[in-house]
Amino acid sequence: MSTSKYGRLIGASLGPGDPDLITRRAWAALNGGARWAYPVKKAEETSYALEIVRRGGLEIPHDAEPLVFPMTRQAEPLARAWAHAAARTAAMLAEGRDVVFLVEGDASTYATFAHLARTVRELAPGVEIETIPGVSSFAAAAAHLGEPLAGEDDTLAVIPAAYGIEVIDHLIDEFDTLVLLKVKPLLDDVIALLERRGLLHEACLIEKVGSPHERVVRDVSTLRGEKIAYLSLILVRNPGRLRGELQRGCRKKVASKASQPT
Repeated sequence: MSTSKYGRLIGASLGPGDPDLITRRAWAALNGGARWAYPVKKAEETSYALEIVRRGGLEIPHDAEPLVFPMTRQAEPLARAWAHAAARTAAMLAEGRDVVFLVEGDASTYATFAHLARTVRELAPGVEIETIPGVSSFAAAAAHLGEPLAGEDDTLAVIPAAYGIEVIDHLIDEFDTLVLLKVKPLLDDVIALLERRGLLHEACLIEKVGSPHERVVRDVSTLRGEKIAYLSLILVRNPGRLRGELQRGCRKKVASKASQPT
């Protein structure tokens, strides 16, 4: 328990879907007497994060609190929902009890928790915040495929596909492995790009990795025109990428003119 009047806000990373990937530290937080809070897209809807711990065998506390984070780009309703979630979290913390917020994937990687924590701290500057790291969806996907994300000298980029096809096209030349998150809106455009670049067979789509609804599609061309889950990613390898010269070891220190012999 925090020494301030507030309880601690704990972001507990649960991994992308398999409850066996919940870390011991996150498991301890879930069983440590803190009040649970979890994200939902709208009121009365199920929570993906909550389902992960449910499949892990944990009983959901009677006072677990859903916080609504709507899936919208409209600024006004989104800001209103965020403000309400932060205010409700701050009110729970003001009771002096820790609050553990359930996070699918890793709390530091494109997660709701970072914004929630920042907003709560604005409302309650004295609150203590702890982030428990976890397994990211792309790390779990690579492990499931039995393929490394990056080897010894490989480069790796992770971006939301929403940055657009031109950015993705550019990054293919800059990185050995490219992870495209949230590919649903641009799926057909991404497939067309990969076909043009001759990389269709170097790409794989993974949906809801580690969950009972996991799907792996190695021939992404078959997905044209198909609707896929929001929690989908594509791993792209570019084995023919041209690399610059690597600097091996430590660079020698260049002596200054003052220290050089005359």
